[in-house]
Amino acid sequence: MSHTSARLLRKAAVAVAVGTLMAPVAAGPAWASPAAVPAALGADAPSPSPSGAAVRDLTPGVTRQLDTAVRKVMHEAGVPGVTVGIWTPGRPSYVRSFGVADKSTGRKMTPDLYMRIGSETKTFTVTALLQLVDQKKVGLDDPIGKYIGGIPNENRITLRQLADMRSGLFNYSEDPDFDKALTSDPQRPFTPEQLLAYSVKHPVRFQPGEKFSYSNTNLILLGLVVEKESGQHLGDYITQHVLDPAGMKHTLFPTGNEFPAPHAHGYTVQTANGEEADATDWNPSWGWAAGAMISDLRDLHTWARTVATGRFPDGGRMVSAAVQKQRLITPGTGMIKGAGYGLGIFDVLGWIGHNGSLPGYQTLTVYLPETRTSLVVLLNTDTDYRSREPSTALGEAITKIISPAHVYNLPVTRTG
Repeated sequence: MSHTSARLLRKAAVAVAVGTLMAPVAAGPAWASPAAVPAALGADAPSPSPSGAAVRDLTPGVTRQLDTAVRKVMHEAGVPGVTVGIWTPGRPSYVRSFGVADKSTGRKMTPDLYMRIGSETKTFTVTALLQLVDQKKVGLDDPIGKYIGGIPNENRITLRQLADMRSGLFNYSEDPDFDKALTSDPQRPFTPEQLLAYSVKHPVRFQPGEKFSYSNTNLILLGLVVEKESGQHLGDYITQHVLDPAGMKHTLFPTGNEFPAPHAHGYTVQTANGEEADATDWNPSWGWAAGAMISDLRDLHTWARTVATGRFPDGGRMVSAAVQKQRLITPGTGMIKGAGYGLGIFDVLGWIGHNGSLPGYQTLTVYLPETRTSLVVLLNTDTDYRSREPSTALGEAITKIISPAHVYNLPVTRTG
């Protein structure tokens, strides 16, 4: 597989896993994280907050450390623009934008911009599936062959194994023909069936349940299950049953390359010639249920707690307590110490959520239940930094300062 294909796949993948975890593809992915950034920046060294809580109070001194840390990663990684949000109930918040949203005009990055969120889409697709589980329309331990045919091991791979990345199915975004098709015409549309075709021509990598392997193919199948059993297009279902009840008016599932204004331009080197390109208008349909969605800082702040707790902001249940409990069982991936992956969600040293990456954009949306702290990071490049994702480098640098006992660090093993 070409380097470009490997990188695409990684991104789409999610963040956690590896090999995905943040791996891969268009869909959402987020792949490797950047190298760690020293936390002791500025005059004040990280230390517990006066209350002894897991997250430090955002005093002026800590805020200065955060500003310095973000700028340091941006400079070293060549990131054009970044927005960061940190919120803990009852404490001061931190919302900052740095750099530019458009390199050609110099327009500044601001907190109100729409961004492509890549593999964070997986959290919405799996939420839709879990709602159907609650409605008894599907069962987590049903074989995928009950709903979709023509899949290797279709009578053995369960919906649960698709959602927790333990199916063994080949990741379509690693296929050389897919890589060629995408990089030769980044604005071409893909159907879910076309994406699956790139996967099913390959043998399975292992038998269902044997181990963890991040694969965007899994989410394409789950998206089709949601459509079949709900009778709605996936984007329509997610809008009606997840986004609207959550009050997330700035999040959408595009059908093509549409992109609401104002948005940041995204920059990538995932091109046929390896040169940097503006990927803002590239068609994200190749990620579909695994990584096509768009959101902004405000909505991802809402989503961080909503997906981690299973409750909408008004207190109503998004999924039942029993199903949410199953979702948050996050077995280790065997690749990353202190990290596990559950049903479309990860836990990295206490931070629960997902990351996303696709050409031009990376995101990180996580929640620390111990202090009810939400962290959202948005940036407009997906170019690797020291063989890791810049979103991970930023997450690591930030959490070294605010939560030294819970440092977000997601090294990823490349699979290509």
